[in-house]
Amino acid sequence: MITILATLQAKPDMGEQLEHHLKKVLAPSRSETGCISYTLHRVNDHPDTFVFYEVWESQQALEAHVASPHYEEYRNNTAPLIANRDVKFLTVVED
Repeated sequence: MITILATLQAKPDMGEQLEHHLKKVLAPSRSETGCISYTLHRVNDHPDTFVFYEVWESQQALEAHVASPHYEEYRNNTAPLIANRDVKFLTVVED
């Protein structure tokens, strides 16, 4: 399983536009084979900051997602709106 925490900071005055494009990628991503969870959050005290929490069944599922037409469209449409992108791959800590 692959878990991702991706934080996207919009450029000044671009938060609403960024949110519009981020919402468009939710449904098609969630319907992909191997998608366990694909959730978008907006940071409460930083409204121009968005966080994706994603869980994918496998590396192959993640690679298919990144190669999908809707992901490519999302990246192209959001590139001019994003000031900073930080992507972290997470590992569950077992007790």
